[in-house]
Amino acid sequence: MLLSRLVQKSTEEKFIQSMQNSKKQMDKTFKGKDVEGLECSEVWISRKDASKIRVRIYKPLHLEKEVPGILWIHGGGYAQGVPEMSGKMYKKLIETSECVIVAPDYRLSIDAPYPAAFEDCYEVLLWMKTHAKELGIRDSQLMAGGESAGGGLTAALTLYARDKGEVNIAFQMPLYPMIDDRMLTESARENNAYVWNSDTNRWAWKLYLGALSGKEVPAYAAAARETDYRNLPPTVTFVGDIEPFRDETIRYVENLRNARVSVDFKMFKGAYHGFDIIHPQAKISQEATEFLMSSFKHAAENLFAEQKEGSVE
Repeated sequence: MLLSRLVQKSTEEKFIQSMQNSKKQMDKTFKGKDVEGLECSEVWISRKDASKIRVRIYKPLHLEKEVPGILWIHGGGYAQGVPEMSGKMYKKLIETSECVIVAPDYRLSIDAPYPAAFEDCYEVLLWMKTHAKELGIRDSQLMAGGESAGGGLTAALTLYARDKGEVNIAFQMPLYPMIDDRMLTESARENNAYVWNSDTNRWAWKLYLGALSGKEVPAYAAAARETDYRNLPPTVTFVGDIEPFRDETIRYVENLRNARVSVDFKMFKGAYHGFDIIHPQAKISQEATEFLMSSFKHAAENLFAEQKEGSVE
Protein backbone atom coordinates (compact mmCIF):
# COMPACT_ATOMS: atom_id res chain seq x y z
CA MET A 1 0.00 0.00 0.00
CA LEU A 2 1.37 3.36 -1.02
CA LEU A 3 0.45 5.01 2.29
CA SER A 4 2.94 2.76 4.06
CA ARG A 5 5.74 4.28 2.02
CA LEU A 6 5.03 7.90 2.86
CA VAL A 7 8.20 9.80 3.69
CA GLN A 8 7.41 11.39 7.03
CA LYS A 9 8.93 14.85 6.76
CA SER A 10 9.15 17.57 9.36
CA THR A 11 8.85 20.65 7.16
CA GLU A 12 5.80 21.93 5.34
CA GLU A 13 7.60 22.26 2.01
CA LYS A 14 8.86 18.67 2.09
CA PHE A 15 5.49 17.38 3.24
CA ILE A 16 3.73 19.05 0.30
CA GLN A 17 6.32 17.65 -2.09
CA SER A 18 5.83 14.14 -0.71
CA MET A 19 2.04 14.49 -1.08
CA GLN A 20 2.39 15.69 -4.68
CA ASN A 21 4.70 12.79 -5.51
CA SER A 22 2.39 10.31 -3.81
CA LYS A 23 -0.63 11.69 -5.67
CA LYS A 24 1.10 11.16 -9.01
CA GLN A 25 1.98 7.61 -8.06
CA MET A 26 -1.54 6.83 -6.83
CA ASP A 27 -3.08 8.26 -10.00
CA LYS A 28 -0.78 6.07 -12.09
CA THR A 29 -1.44 2.95 -10.00
CA PHE A 30 -5.17 3.18 -9.33
CA LYS A 31 -7.01 5.72 -11.49
CA GLY A 32 -9.50 4.09 -13.85
CA LYS A 33 -8.93 0.62 -12.40
CA ASP A 34 -12.08 -1.50 -12.10
CA VAL A 35 -12.81 -4.08 -9.39
CA GLU A 36 -13.11 -7.63 -10.68
CA GLY A 37 -16.53 -9.14 -10.07
CA LEU A 38 -18.31 -5.81 -9.73
CA GLU A 39 -20.15 -3.59 -12.20
CA CYS A 40 -17.98 -0.46 -12.33
CA SER A 41 -18.85 2.81 -14.02
CA GLU A 42 -17.96 6.47 -13.95
CA VAL A 43 -20.01 9.66 -14.15
CA TRP A 44 -19.23 13.35 -13.96
CA ILE A 45 -21.60 15.56 -11.99
CA SER A 46 -21.77 19.33 -11.96
CA ARG A 47 -20.74 21.66 -9.17
CA LYS A 48 -22.58 24.94 -8.73
CA ASP A 49 -19.91 26.71 -10.81
CA ALA A 50 -20.47 24.20 -13.67
CA SER A 51 -17.13 22.46 -13.18
CA LYS A 52 -17.31 18.67 -12.82
CA ILE A 53 -16.71 16.07 -10.11
CA ARG A 54 -15.57 12.61 -11.22
CA VAL A 55 -17.57 9.89 -9.44
CA ARG A 56 -17.00 6.14 -9.47
CA ILE A 57 -19.96 3.78 -9.01
CA TYR A 58 -19.70 0.14 -7.92
CA LYS A 59 -22.57 -2.34 -8.00
CA PRO A 60 -23.14 -6.07 -7.67
CA LEU A 61 -23.40 -7.83 -11.03
CA HIS A 62 -27.00 -8.28 -12.19
CA LEU A 63 -28.55 -6.12 -9.46
CA GLU A 64 -32.31 -6.75 -9.54
CA LYS A 65 -33.64 -4.89 -6.49
CA GLU A 66 -33.11 -1.67 -4.59
CA VAL A 67 -30.33 -1.91 -2.01
CA PRO A 68 -28.54 0.41 0.45
CA GLY A 69 -26.36 3.11 -1.07
CA ILE A 70 -23.00 4.04 0.44
CA LEU A 71 -21.14 7.27 -0.20
CA TRP A 72 -17.57 6.02 0.35
CA ILE A 73 -14.92 8.71 0.76
CA HIS A 74 -11.28 7.73 0.31
CA GLY A 75 -8.54 8.69 2.76
CA GLY A 76 -5.14 10.27 2.22
CA GLY A 77 -4.78 13.09 4.73
CA TYR A 78 -7.11 15.27 2.62
CA ALA A 79 -4.11 15.71 0.32
CA GLN A 80 -3.89 12.60 -1.85
CA GLY A 81 -5.75 9.56 -3.08
CA VAL A 82 -8.38 8.49 -5.59
CA PRO A 83 -11.61 6.52 -5.09
CA GLU A 84 -10.24 3.49 -6.95
CA MET A 85 -7.71 2.83 -4.16
CA SER A 86 -10.52 1.50 -1.93
CA GLY A 87 -11.50 -1.27 -4.35
CA LYS A 88 -10.99 -4.08 -1.83
CA MET A 89 -13.29 -2.32 0.61
CA TYR A 90 -15.99 -1.95 -2.05
CA LYS A 91 -15.78 -5.65 -2.90
CA LYS A 92 -16.01 -6.68 0.75
CA LEU A 93 -18.97 -4.40 1.49
CA ILE A 94 -20.90 -5.63 -1.55
CA GLU A 95 -20.12 -9.28 -0.74
CA THR A 96 -21.27 -8.75 2.85
CA SER A 97 -24.63 -7.22 1.89
CA GLU A 98 -25.61 -6.11 -1.59
CA CYS A 99 -25.25 -2.34 -1.92
CA VAL A 100 -24.34 0.37 -4.39
CA ILE A 101 -21.21 2.36 -3.64
CA VAL A 102 -20.76 5.92 -4.90
CA ALA A 103 -17.20 7.20 -4.53
CA PRO A 104 -16.30 10.84 -5.28
CA ASP A 105 -12.93 11.95 -6.62
CA TYR A 106 -13.07 15.06 -4.45
CA ARG A 107 -10.68 18.00 -4.70
CA LEU A 108 -7.51 17.52 -2.66
CA SER A 109 -5.96 20.03 -0.29
CA ILE A 110 -2.78 20.31 -2.36
CA ASP A 111 -5.01 21.89 -5.03
CA ALA A 112 -7.83 23.50 -3.00
CA PRO A 113 -8.25 23.84 0.79
CA TYR A 114 -11.43 23.49 2.83
CA PRO A 115 -14.30 23.66 1.98
CA ALA A 116 -13.55 22.21 -1.48
CA ALA A 117 -13.47 18.51 -0.55
CA PHE A 118 -16.39 18.89 1.85
CA GLU A 119 -18.53 20.66 -0.76
CA ASP A 120 -17.70 18.05 -3.39
CA CYS A 121 -18.71 15.18 -1.12
CA TYR A 122 -21.95 16.85 -0.09
CA GLU A 123 -22.79 17.61 -3.72
CA VAL A 124 -22.34 13.92 -4.53
CA LEU A 125 -24.45 12.91 -1.53
CA LEU A 126 -27.31 15.09 -2.80
CA TRP A 127 -26.86 13.64 -6.28
CA MET A 128 -27.10 10.14 -4.76
CA LYS A 129 -30.39 11.03 -3.12
CA THR A 130 -31.85 12.58 -6.27
CA HIS A 131 -30.75 9.68 -8.49
CA ALA A 132 -31.31 6.86 -6.00
CA LYS A 133 -33.93 5.02 -8.03
CA GLU A 134 -31.93 4.93 -11.26
CA LEU A 135 -28.83 3.84 -9.31
CA GLY A 136 -30.73 0.96 -7.72
CA ILE A 137 -30.49 2.53 -4.27
CA ARG A 138 -33.18 2.38 -1.60
CA ASP A 139 -33.35 6.04 -0.62
CA SER A 140 -34.26 5.23 2.98
CA GLN A 141 -30.84 3.59 3.33
CA LEU A 142 -28.34 6.24 2.32
CA MET A 143 -25.12 5.62 4.23
CA ALA A 144 -21.67 7.21 4.37
CA GLY A 145 -18.22 5.94 5.23
CA GLY A 146 -14.51 6.38 4.73
CA GLU A 147 -11.14 5.89 6.31
CA SER A 148 -8.85 8.54 7.86
CA ALA A 149 -9.55 11.83 6.05
CA GLY A 150 -12.48 10.05 4.43
CA GLY A 151 -13.70 9.27 7.93
CA GLY A 152 -13.29 12.93 8.82
CA LEU A 153 -15.34 13.98 5.81
CA THR A 154 -17.95 11.37 6.70
CA ALA A 155 -18.30 12.75 10.24
CA ALA A 156 -18.50 16.30 8.89
CA LEU A 157 -21.12 15.37 6.29
CA THR A 158 -23.40 13.69 8.81
CA LEU A 159 -23.26 16.84 10.94
CA TYR A 160 -24.07 19.03 7.96
CA ALA A 161 -26.80 16.72 6.69
CA ARG A 162 -28.44 16.80 10.11
CA ASP A 163 -28.22 20.59 10.31
CA LYS A 164 -29.20 21.31 6.70
CA GLY A 165 -32.10 18.87 6.58
CA GLU A 166 -31.86 18.06 2.86
CA VAL A 167 -30.88 14.40 3.17
CA ASN A 168 -31.18 11.80 5.94
CA ILE A 169 -28.29 9.40 6.51
CA ALA A 170 -29.20 6.00 7.98
CA PHE A 171 -25.72 4.85 9.08
CA GLN A 172 -22.14 6.11 9.11
CA MET A 173 -18.74 4.38 9.07
CA PRO A 174 -16.01 6.96 9.86
CA LEU A 175 -13.00 4.66 10.35
CA TYR A 176 -10.08 6.02 12.43
CA PRO A 177 -11.29 9.47 11.39
CA MET A 178 -9.14 12.58 11.00
CA ILE A 179 -11.40 14.99 12.90
CA ASP A 180 -9.38 17.24 15.24
CA ASP A 181 -6.99 19.91 13.97
CA ARG A 182 -6.10 21.08 17.49
CA MET A 183 -3.87 18.06 18.26
CA LEU A 184 -4.28 18.50 22.01
CA THR A 185 -4.77 14.87 22.98
CA GLU A 186 -2.03 12.62 24.33
CA SER A 187 -2.03 10.39 21.25
CA ALA A 188 -1.81 13.35 18.84
CA ARG A 189 1.18 14.99 20.54
CA GLU A 190 4.73 13.77 19.90
CA ASN A 191 3.52 10.62 18.18
CA ASN A 192 6.14 8.93 16.00
CA ALA A 193 4.13 5.88 15.01
CA TYR A 194 4.45 4.16 11.64
CA VAL A 195 2.64 5.61 8.58
CA TRP A 196 1.09 8.74 10.15
CA ASN A 197 2.66 10.74 12.97
CA SER A 198 2.33 14.11 14.66
CA ASP A 199 4.40 15.94 12.05
CA THR A 200 2.49 14.60 9.04
CA ASN A 201 -0.78 15.25 10.85
CA ARG A 202 0.16 18.85 11.65
CA TRP A 203 1.16 19.70 8.07
CA ALA A 204 -1.85 17.89 6.60
CA TRP A 205 -4.24 19.93 8.73
CA LYS A 206 -2.48 23.17 7.83
CA LEU A 207 -2.77 22.34 4.15
CA TYR A 208 -6.44 21.34 4.42
CA LEU A 209 -7.55 24.34 6.47
CA GLY A 210 -5.62 26.88 4.42
CA ALA A 211 -6.39 30.42 5.62
CA LEU A 212 -8.45 28.99 8.50
CA SER A 213 -5.43 27.29 10.05
CA GLY A 214 -4.88 28.53 13.60
CA LYS A 215 -8.17 30.43 13.57
CA GLU A 216 -11.76 29.58 14.51
CA VAL A 217 -12.32 26.35 12.61
CA PRO A 218 -15.89 25.16 11.89
CA ALA A 219 -17.02 21.68 12.88
CA TYR A 220 -17.71 20.95 9.21
CA ALA A 221 -13.93 21.12 8.72
CA ALA A 222 -12.95 19.32 11.94
CA ALA A 223 -15.88 17.35 13.35
CA ALA A 224 -14.34 16.98 16.82
CA ARG A 225 -15.10 20.68 17.35
CA GLU A 226 -18.84 19.94 17.33
CA THR A 227 -20.63 20.43 20.66
CA ASP A 228 -24.03 18.89 19.81
CA TYR A 229 -24.00 15.22 18.82
CA ARG A 230 -27.74 14.61 19.07
CA ASN A 231 -29.68 13.10 16.18
CA LEU A 232 -26.64 11.80 14.34
CA PRO A 233 -26.91 8.42 12.60
CA PRO A 234 -25.91 5.09 14.18
CA THR A 235 -22.17 4.67 13.82
CA VAL A 236 -19.41 2.09 13.57
CA THR A 237 -15.73 2.92 13.89
CA PHE A 238 -12.44 1.42 15.01
CA VAL A 239 -8.93 2.70 15.65
CA GLY A 240 -5.45 1.45 16.55
CA ASP A 241 -4.12 2.25 20.00
CA ILE A 242 -0.72 3.61 18.91
CA GLU A 243 -1.84 6.03 16.22
CA PRO A 244 -2.38 9.81 16.51
CA PHE A 245 -6.17 9.60 16.04
CA ARG A 246 -6.73 7.21 18.96
CA ASP A 247 -7.86 9.74 21.56
CA GLU A 248 -9.96 11.90 19.24
CA THR A 249 -11.75 8.78 18.01
CA ILE A 250 -12.43 7.66 21.59
CA ARG A 251 -13.73 11.12 22.48
CA TYR A 252 -15.92 11.22 19.37
CA VAL A 253 -17.44 7.86 20.32
CA GLU A 254 -18.03 9.05 23.88
CA ASN A 255 -19.73 12.22 22.64
CA LEU A 256 -22.01 10.21 20.36
CA ARG A 257 -22.92 7.78 23.12
CA ASN A 258 -23.57 10.62 25.57
CA ALA A 259 -26.01 11.98 22.99
CA ARG A 260 -27.68 8.54 22.89
CA VAL A 261 -26.42 7.69 19.43
CA SER A 262 -25.85 3.96 18.91
CA VAL A 263 -22.14 3.23 18.31
CA ASP A 264 -20.19 0.05 17.60
CA PHE A 265 -16.57 0.75 18.53
CA LYS A 266 -13.41 -1.28 18.90
CA MET A 267 -9.79 -0.33 19.58
CA PHE A 268 -7.01 -2.61 18.37
CA LYS A 269 -3.92 -3.04 20.51
CA GLY A 270 -0.57 -2.37 18.82
CA ALA A 271 -2.22 -1.14 15.62
CA TYR A 272 -0.98 1.90 13.70
CA HIS A 273 -2.85 4.15 11.28
CA GLY A 274 -4.39 2.29 8.34
CA PHE A 275 -3.19 -1.10 9.57
CA ASP A 276 -6.16 -2.88 8.00
CA ILE A 277 -5.33 -1.49 4.55
CA ILE A 278 -1.56 -1.87 4.68
CA HIS A 279 -1.55 -5.46 5.97
CA PRO A 280 -5.02 -6.83 5.20
CA GLN A 281 -4.02 -10.47 5.76
CA ALA A 282 -2.78 -9.89 9.32
CA LYS A 283 -4.98 -11.44 12.01
CA ILE A 284 -5.69 -8.06 13.61
CA SER A 285 -6.72 -6.59 10.24
CA GLN A 286 -9.06 -9.49 9.57
CA GLU A 287 -10.60 -8.98 13.02
CA ALA A 288 -11.15 -5.29 12.24
CA THR A 289 -12.72 -6.09 8.87
CA GLU A 290 -15.01 -8.72 10.39
CA PHE A 291 -16.05 -6.23 13.08
CA LEU A 292 -16.86 -3.58 10.47
CA MET A 293 -18.71 -5.96 8.16
CA SER A 294 -20.80 -7.39 10.99
CA SER A 295 -21.92 -3.89 11.94
CA PHE A 296 -22.60 -2.95 8.31
CA LYS A 297 -24.62 -6.14 7.72
CA HIS A 298 -26.78 -5.32 10.74
CA ALA A 299 -27.29 -1.77 9.43
CA ALA A 300 -28.20 -3.00 5.95
CA GLU A 301 -30.85 -5.28 7.43
CA ASN A 302 -32.22 -3.02 10.16
CA LEU A 303 -31.43 0.69 9.81
CA PHE A 304 -33.53 3.10 7.76
CA ALA A 305 -33.92 6.88 7.52
CA GLU A 306 -36.82 8.01 5.39
CA GLN A 307 -36.20 11.03 3.17
CA LYS A 308 -38.31 14.15 3.45
CA GLU A 309 -40.62 14.80 0.56
CA GLY A 310 -39.55 17.38 -1.97
CA SER A 311 -36.59 17.61 -4.30
CA VAL A 312 -33.18 19.02 -3.52
CA GLU A 313 -32.46 22.21 -5.39
